[in-house]
Amino acid sequence: MKRILVIEDEPDMQSGIKDNLEFEGYEVDTASDGKEGLQKILNDGFDLVLLDVMLPLMSGFDVCKKVRHENNETPIIFLTAKGEEIDKVIGLESGGDDYLTKPFSLRELMARVKAVLRRTEKQTTTQKEALISIGKLSVNFTTYTASVNGEEVKMTSKEFEILQYFLKHKNATISRDSLLDNVWGYDFQPTARTIDNFILKLRHKIEENPNEPQIILTVHGMGYRLVSS
Repeated sequence: MKRILVIEDEPDMQSGIKDNLEFEGYEVDTASDGKEGLQKILNDGFDLVLLDVMLPLMSGFDVCKKVRHENNETPIIFLTAKGEEIDKVIGLESGGDDYLTKPFSLRELMARVKAVLRRTEKQTTTQKEALISIGKLSVNFTTYTASVNGEEVKMTSKEFEILQYFLKHKNATISRDSLLDNVWGYDFQPTARTIDNFILKLRHKIEENPNEPQIILTVHGMGYRLVSS
């Protein structure tokens, strides 16, 4: 049975989400503030976290950042009344896997939950044990670890997923829209900054000289291409 943590400070919202998830057959735990939620994520094993942004004691964005800083890759769906594009960008760049703006239908919520769990399970069952070398970076997609010359390199879940997608389409040109649709798995209008920031971070970890990339190339007017032997 999949275990889901709901971090939401509005009692009616928390109760409604919990009841509907349990009706769908999930095991559900709850937290009402950011600090409580953070401790539960780090100390208990969950398959998914539903995380409100506006929380007492610690914001959802800060909770997500601290979780990723601890190399905890539990999938996170943000639930928030904020609908501005910049808030979506912040949520994604802090390590979130999806973003749902209130008010939302329970049907849409359940569809997002199932999609993220299905994507996570598929990734787990298809990952290979062997290390893969990409430029100067060695990556293990089973343990979600990376290193350069034997020294651990910190990477977010989205950076790993972007690399996986690039490897599946090695030497092919990939558009920003394709990255958003296939890595995040939902229709979100990208800004250049969202994707370009991730590419810049990856280049610093992969390229010998990030200012003159030889592995992740920019295809002007189209997107990016991973060149790897």
